[in-house]
Amino acid sequence: MREHTVATIPADGIGPEVITAGIAVLESLQERLGDLKFTFRNFDWGSDYYKRHGVMMPADGLETLKPFDAIYFGAVGAPDVPDHITLWGLRLPICQGFDQYANVRPTKILPGITSPLRNVGPGDLDWVIVRENSEGEYSGNGGRAHRGLPEEVGTEVAIFTRVGVTRIMRFAFKLAQSRPRKLLTVVTKSNAQRHGMVMWDEIAAEVATEFPDVTWDKMLVDAMTVRMTLKPQSLDTIVATNLHADILSDLAGALAGSLGVAPTGNIDPERRFPSMFEPIHGSAFNITGKGIANPVASFWTAAQMLDHLGEAEASERLMRAVERVCGAGIRTPDVGGTATTKEVTEAVIDAIHSSNV
Repeated sequence: MREHTVATIPADGIGPEVITAGIAVLESLQERLGDLKFTFRNFDWGSDYYKRHGVMMPADGLETLKPFDAIYFGAVGAPDVPDHITLWGLRLPICQGFDQYANVRPTKILPGITSPLRNVGPGDLDWVIVRENSEGEYSGNGGRAHRGLPEEVGTEVAIFTRVGVTRIMRFAFKLAQSRPRKLLTVVTKSNAQRHGMVMWDEIAAEVATEFPDVTWDKMLVDAMTVRMTLKPQSLDTIVATNLHADILSDLAGALAGSLGVAPTGNIDPERRFPSMFEPIHGSAFNITGKGIANPVASFWTAAQMLDHLGEAEASERLMRAVERVCGAGIRTPDVGGTATTKEVTEAVIDAIHSSNV
C-alpha cells in the first residue's frame, strides 16, 4: 500500500467547491486502484480566517505544512480583502518558504472543448509553461517613500540571481528533453530590460550547452503573445520569468478554451519541502455557491500532484477519465456546457471506475 499525506487548503471563493470535488475524485482513484491511500487534512486558512484573526494563516503555518507529501490548494482572493494581503499572506509565503521555484503549467485543448482560435483543435495546442516562481518581478523587493506627498515614490525591484535563473533554465531544459518534441522557447525582454534580462539570456545559452538534444529558441514576450495566438503548433515547452509567465499562462488557458480547465504545480524539484498544486482560475466570487464552478482544473491539478508523488498510473487514469467526460459533452457553462460541478465530478468518478479507462 502506497500512502500519501495531503494538506488541503480550499481557501476562498470557489476554492472549497473544486477542492471538495478533487478530493472525491482522488478517493475514487484510491478505491479503484486498491493499493493507493490518501490521508487528507484540511486547513481553513484564507480570507475568512483573516477576518477572524487578522492573518491569512497562523505564524507556524509553514511548520505545520512541512511534514506533508503535497499541498492541494484552492484559490485565494476576496472582494473585501485587498489582493496584496491575500496573496502575500498565504500563497506566496508557501511558495517562497518552501522554495517552490518551478511553477509548471501544462496547457492543451481537451476533447469537446473549443478553442477561440480558428482551425485549432486537440493536438494543435499542447504546451507546458515553466514559470520562475521565487524571484524576478515578484521578489517583493522595493518600497514607498514620502507617502501622500506630491513627490511620493514607489519602487518594485525585479531580482534575478545567477542561482535562480540557472536552476529554472536547467529545470525547463530537462522538462523539454523529456517531451517528444524536445523543443524549448525561452521568453525574454532583453531589448528593454538590459540588465537582469540580458543575464537571463546569457544563462539560457550557457545551460543549453548541457542539452544538445534540445532545440531551443528565444522570443521577446510581446512577440510571444502573437506567436501563441497565430502559430500555436510551433510551441511546446516555454520558460519565462515570474511576471511574464504569469501573464502568458493565463493567455494560454484562454486559448485552450477556459481558465476553468487550467492547472498548475508549484514545485520544489529537490523535494526538500512539499510542493503545492492549484487550479489557476482564481476565487471567482461571481459564481461562488452557484454549483457551476468547473472542477476540471482541480482534477488536472490533482493529476499533476499524482505525477509528482510517483503515481503515474493513477494520474493517467484520471486524465483519461477527464478527457472522456469532456469529450462526451458533460461540461460546465464556462466551456459551453450545462452541467453542474457535481454532475461533472460524478461523471469523472464513473469514468474512473469504468473497465476501459
